[in-house]
Amino acid sequence: MNHLTQLWRKPRKSLGHLWKQKLIDYRQDPVITKLEKPTRLDRARSLGYKAKQGFIVARVRVGKGNRKRPKAAGGRRPKTAGRYYSPGSSLQIQAEQKAARKFPNLEVLNSYPVVEDGNHKWFECILVDPTHPVIMKDRDVKWVREPQHKGRAFRGKTSAGQRGRGLSHKGKGAEKVRGKKF
Repeated sequence: MNHLTQLWRKPRKSLGHLWKQKLIDYRQDPVITKLEKPTRLDRARSLGYKAKQGFIVARVRVGKGNRKRPKAAGGRRPKTAGRYYSPGSSLQIQAEQKAARKFPNLEVLNSYPVVEDGNHKWFECILVDPTHPVIMKDRDVKWVREPQHKGRAFRGKTSAGQRGRGLSHKGKGAEKVRGKKF
């Protein structure tokens, strides 16, 4: 097993004091931060990241917990007010959509979780520039240029989006879900 993968199995234990400092830095950063290189290089590589021009990594902070609507002003019967609700999409999908809004000329390839505390969860999103000449020549990634892949994050086409739509059945118990063996 890769050393980096082993390190990120239990990062709080393996990184020690550095872990605390990393969390403090992340909290002070803006919601979306463009990075030079991925924090979890092994995970990014497995999701399609390449260290070449046209690939961008952004760290996105998403708030955890239920969403709360503002309280209605004026006198109403509170029985049906319903101020707390679940957003209907995972935090990872929300992070990908935030990144896609921040960088409208890029497409979200994939994302992975980095760290979390009591209030927030951070994801790193791998973004691709479909108009970059290096991406146009890359056989593995040039499919992003095609028009049907535009706005992937908003249409549930990333792996997190497919999972949210109930399409991705990889791994343990997949044959039970689809009724056939792979």
